[in-house]
Amino acid sequence: MNILEFDFELPEELIAQHAVNPRDHSKLLVLNKKKKEIEHKRFYNIIDYLKKDDVLVINRTKVIPARLYGHKENGTVLECFLLKRYDLYTWEVLLKPAKRLKIGQKIIFSDGLLEAELIEIKEDGNRVLKFNFQGNFEEILDRLGEMPLPPYISEKLDDRDRYQTVYAKEGESVAAPTAGLHFTEELLEKIREKGVIIAEVFLDVGLGTFRPVQTENILEHKMHSEKYKVPEETVKIVNDAKKKGNRVIAVGTTSVRTLESSVDEEGRLVSGESETSIFIYGDYKFKIVDAIITNFHLPKSTLIMLISAFGGKKFVFDAYHEAIREKYRFYSFGDSMFIY
Repeated sequence: MNILEFDFELPEELIAQHAVNPRDHSKLLVLNKKKKEIEHKRFYNIIDYLKKDDVLVINRTKVIPARLYGHKENGTVLECFLLKRYDLYTWEVLLKPAKRLKIGQKIIFSDGLLEAELIEIKEDGNRVLKFNFQGNFEEILDRLGEMPLPPYISEKLDDRDRYQTVYAKEGESVAAPTAGLHFTEELLEKIREKGVIIAEVFLDVGLGTFRPVQTENILEHKMHSEKYKVPEETVKIVNDAKKKGNRVIAVGTTSVRTLESSVDEEGRLVSGESETSIFIYGDYKFKIVDAIITNFHLPKSTLIMLISAFGGKKFVFDAYHEAIREKYRFYSFGDSMFIY
C-alpha cells in the first residue's frame, strides 16, 4: 500500500487552534458504514446514537506537562520534551538543539531545581537523560513543565485542563487522547442514565502515534511502542457485552489499539499491563471494537489508516472531503466523528 493513498489537502485555516467551549458543542460527523450515510450533528447528539447496554470504552490516561526548557552549563538554551519514563530518574526525551550535547554533559532547569545528565544517544536520534532532583518529580514537573501541544497549534494554552479529558485519572501521556476532549461530566452522566456502561483502559500516548509515515510503502513503517493497561473489571464488562451481542464503542484510536492489542486466540479481551506497537490498516479484522468516536487525523498518519480500515477507505475519505467542504475543525482541538 502506497502512502500517497492516505494523503489529502487541508486548508490551514481548518486546523483548530483552540478548543470549543463548552466541550460538547463541537461538530460531530456521523458515519453509518452499512448504509454509507453521513449526518452532521453536534457532539452532545452522540447520546442519540448510543443504546442501553452499549459499552463505551474510555482511555483514562493523564497528560503530563512534558515540555521543559533548560540550559547547558555554558548558557545555551535547550528544549526538552519527555517521551517515555524508564524508571524514577530516567527518561527518553527529544532535545532541541541536541547535536552538541555530549554524553555526561548536564542540563540545568530553573536555577538547579531540576538537573539532568545525558547518558545515551539512541539510533533514532532520541536522547536518554538521568534526572537529579530533591522532592517529588511530578510536583517539580507540574511547576516547570508546559503542556505538550502539537506543533500545528500556535496559540497559547491558557487553561491546562483543556488539553486533558474530564475523566483523566493516571498515566504519563505526552499527547492527549483527543477524542475524549469532547465529553463533559454532564454528558457522561446522561449517557450513564441511558443505560450505557462506561469502562476504562489506560494507554500512555506517545508522539510516534501522530507522526506521519515516512516510508513510501506503509508496510515498511515501524510503530513506536506505548504502555497500556486493561483492568479486570473492564475485561468482564466487555466480554459480557460481546457474549450478549451488545456493542463495544471505543473513544479514540488509543482505546481501539488498547482493546485490539489485548485479545486472546478465542477473541476474548484479557486483562493486564504491557506495551503495544499494533499497526492497524487495510483489511484488518476488528475483534472487539464495533464503533469508534474519533477526531480528524493528519494525512499520511497511522491514525487515518486505522480509521480507514474500520470505516472503509473510500467512505472515510469521502467523509473527510465533506468535512472540509463544511468547514469542520481538524486535529487535536477540532471536531469529531462517530463511525458505526
